[in-house]
Amino acid sequence: MGDAYTPGLTVTRSAVVRKTRRLPLAGEVLVGIGATVRATDVVARTQLPGKVSLVNLATALGVFPDEVEAKLVVKVGAAVTRGETLAESSALFGLFHHRVPSPVTGTLESVSAVTGMAVMREPPSPVEVAAYIDGTIVEVIEGEGVVVETRGTLVQGIFGLAGERHAAIAVVAKDHETPLEAAQLTDKHRGMIVLGGARATLAALRRAVELEVAAIVCGGFAYQDVRELLGYDVGVAVTGNENLATTLVVTEGFGDIAMAHATWELLASLDGKQASVNGATQIRAGVIRPEVIVPGVDALAEVAVVQGLEVGAPVRCIRAPHFGRIGTVTNLPVELAAMPTETRTRVVEVELAGERVILPRANVEVIER
Repeated sequence: MGDAYTPGLTVTRSAVVRKTRRLPLAGEVLVGIGATVRATDVVARTQLPGKVSLVNLATALGVFPDEVEAKLVVKVGAAVTRGETLAESSALFGLFHHRVPSPVTGTLESVSAVTGMAVMREPPSPVEVAAYIDGTIVEVIEGEGVVVETRGTLVQGIFGLAGERHAAIAVVAKDHETPLEAAQLTDKHRGMIVLGGARATLAALRRAVELEVAAIVCGGFAYQDVRELLGYDVGVAVTGNENLATTLVVTEGFGDIAMAHATWELLASLDGKQASVNGATQIRAGVIRPEVIVPGVDALAEVAVVQGLEVGAPVRCIRAPHFGRIGTVTNLPVELAAMPTETRTRVVEVELAGERVILPRANVEVIER
């Protein structure tokens, strides 16, 4: 008999978290194994090559390609500024003078004697990778980056927008069922991670962006509001690169959904603590979930252990008609069950607020606590 894979969603006060911090291309790693780093510390850096521009010197000067080198005013490899003369020529005893200015500030990288083309390259752009979380370097990837490890609270969501932020948590909602409204956000929340309860309204997100709130963590968000906020449709399969001043992490799903009580209680207990937040979401091979990480927990706290799908395990429904609801596994029937689609699949019996329902195992995810 085949095995059924059930995705897991982690919501735990104590977990060992490892994050790989990698440069987009080869560079310099600035820390070694065993080093203690803060979230904002730069652990690796490199230089992205500048943009290339082509200038047809032969055409501009009215000469043959193999004559271009003799007309150069700037040597190959030299730095030039925008508007500075690259090459010049004269004709008819100096009556006609041709001058070719540089279109960019950068370096004259090469000149072809075959095509007469000059290659200009703009200055490189520095790229730095920060640690993202407070922790310890447990692995160095030579020339590429590091792996940072920490132990702390980890809460994963199911949808997010925008990238990494590091700030203090500020509890705004009075409980897990309270929606986050624009009026609740004030200037004191600037640069902070705001904890809402249920759905965050579109007005609240816009107000957060205006105030430059670092992030909003809430139970729900309307899918149609994503387009209104960004000005374009976004696929839920891959997010994280949106140009937003505020990162969004949705813990439960789309619509008017309250945050799970246990999730809210856990995050609310961390009011004022420094946290790392990332809204990046990838729902395909190599799943990436939006997350909230708060390093530094009681050393005696019990580290989360993944138990998988078993009787008593908390689960979340991830498909209609019970999407977003949280319940407890009461039975794991061995026999295949017939579905309304006339297919037969392995199922799970879940208790949802006193109601017992039979669901395909692929329609639930385990909440690891």
